[in-house]
Amino acid sequence: MSLVGVRTLENLIGGDLLPPAGGDYLECLNPATGELLARVPESGAEDLERAVAAAQKAAPEWKALGPEGRGKLLHALADLLDDNQDEFVEAEVDDNGMTRRFAAGMEVPRGAANLRSFAQAAHDFCGRRPFEAPHARGYVLHQSVDVVGTISPWNLPLLSLTWKIAPALAAGSCVVAKPSEVTPLTAYLLSALLEEAGWPPGVLNIVHGSGAGIGSLLCEHPAVERISFTGSTATGKLIGEACARNFKRPPMLEMGGKNPTIVFADADFDKAVEGVAKAAFANQGQVCLCGSRIYIEESLYERFRDALVERANGLKIGDPQDLKTAHGASISSEHLKKIESYVALAKEEGGTILCGGERAQLAGRCDGGSFYKPTLVEGLPVTARTNQEEIFGPVATVAPFRSESQAVEWANNSCYGLSASIWSEDLDKATRVADALETGMPWINCWNLRVLETPFGGFKNSGNGHREGVPDAMEFFTEKKTVIMPVS
Repeated sequence: MSLVGVRTLENLIGGDLLPPAGGDYLECLNPATGELLARVPESGAEDLERAVAAAQKAAPEWKALGPEGRGKLLHALADLLDDNQDEFVEAEVDDNGMTRRFAAGMEVPRGAANLRSFAQAAHDFCGRRPFEAPHARGYVLHQSVDVVGTISPWNLPLLSLTWKIAPALAAGSCVVAKPSEVTPLTAYLLSALLEEAGWPPGVLNIVHGSGAGIGSLLCEHPAVERISFTGSTATGKLIGEACARNFKRPPMLEMGGKNPTIVFADADFDKAVEGVAKAAFANQGQVCLCGSRIYIEESLYERFRDALVERANGLKIGDPQDLKTAHGASISSEHLKKIESYVALAKEEGGTILCGGERAQLAGRCDGGSFYKPTLVEGLPVTARTNQEEIFGPVATVAPFRSESQAVEWANNSCYGLSASIWSEDLDKATRVADALETGMPWINCWNLRVLETPFGGFKNSGNGHREGVPDAMEFFTEKKTVIMPVS
């Protein structure tokens, strides 16, 4: 399937690509150029009813395939993703503004890895788990629910979509997926691969549209038994309320972050500078795991700060399709205004802009794009709004700390608790700090190093306790059944 030129996208329902029943569309723009990229269905209640009905119809056959059969089909889809990687990379770059280097090196390969990870886990997870006591024996069974809904964000479109649908599908549920209306292209491309991969129609349905529209309807639908969501904390709260009103299980919510980075004086200097810069500015700061609060031990502060500024200034801003580009476009002109408002706020709060702090104006193809320079801010108190609220852009703050206890105190001074990174050659100290941090995923001497077979999620306003990853996410899409019989 080619995406050359402006395309009118369609929903995948029951194995067919269909226009929205109401005939309404949204515009999808290329953030690097500002040009129209695609017309996206603004799906409604009729589209959702068709998708849910298709999933219900497909559920018995999908369950009957068993974990081995479902795993084979997930592997087949992953193979097709690999075979069509160039097309998915091109679509992701145009759709999101991420650099080609980022899309080809992480985003698209991770989509295939997500499918394979859960395909491999399906067999071990879905079997009976026997138990025996002096007076009784039996087994525990994870039994999949029929229809679930997933809502994925715009910042890592393919990665997030596959990270959500794969565990549900592996566990035996059929899915109605809503990708972000801002970045729908790779979900649309994935729709076209299912038939080639041999998937039964209706197992995976993809309905496009706004969160306030089809997203809300999906959360309210009585036949949709689970909701998995990644996005803002404000939206996650609304989804939680909708699920509670309809007596659904609490949704799986992976939400915002304002993640700390702690650099001790004994850190490997060069590795730490590179890693901290990557954590701050990866995908233009549009990763929920980005380290936007950087705390540096006092004795190292000035040297490290200056090296970090030099590193930020050295990131090549340019056309995301150019392999030499290290810093691409922000998602939209509206989001660019949000970033600008926070930089203005940082100045009002007494901060000093060390680098960046303004839009980047490109020539040629990208002269109408949404580009913002990597920005570092110094001189803000821990309690400043700039240090407390999620910006989701290439803006990070730096500050010196005096002691290990102060670093931990400052790091934990947040309503969020998703991730952190700690840089020190003293592993006893680093693990002590990691244990003390109120975050779901502290990294030591690295950032965003993932093992897909481990829990993924955050504390506080970054999540509600449910974890993604193998096997936690698969468990979310099932009901536990305990079968007991007497010992004769």
